[in-house]
Amino acid sequence: MMDYKGYKAQIDFDSEAGIFVGEVINTRDGITFTGRSVDELRESFQRAVDEYLELSSGMGVGVEPPCSGRLSIRVNPMLHRAIVACAQRDGKSVAAWIADCLSEAAGVNSVKLRS
Repeated sequence: MMDYKGYKAQIDFDSEAGIFVGEVINTRDGITFTGRSVDELRESFQRAVDEYLELSSGMGVGVEPPCSGRLSIRVNPMLHRAIVACAQRDGKSVAAWIADCLSEAAGVNSVKLRS
């Protein structure tokens, strides 16, 4: 995982092409980049984010700040106890259990998000 200006990128390796392929995961817009080395990949990531911000600003489009991936919620104690019991039953941490439930409800692949 790489981080730049609050934008987080997931990195994969394309063995056929012999390059690293990155995708910014905490924005609705598709931002991708590539590199043959870690340094090249990092440079490409930073350039892609800077160009995205510049382009959005130049078009007069408001850029949504990237999502951090952190949520803070309050629930009543009985629900909290039930969540803990469910997480234990499934052999997961409370955070992982909640993330899986929210991913399922939102129709988002949680495996990709935690990689």
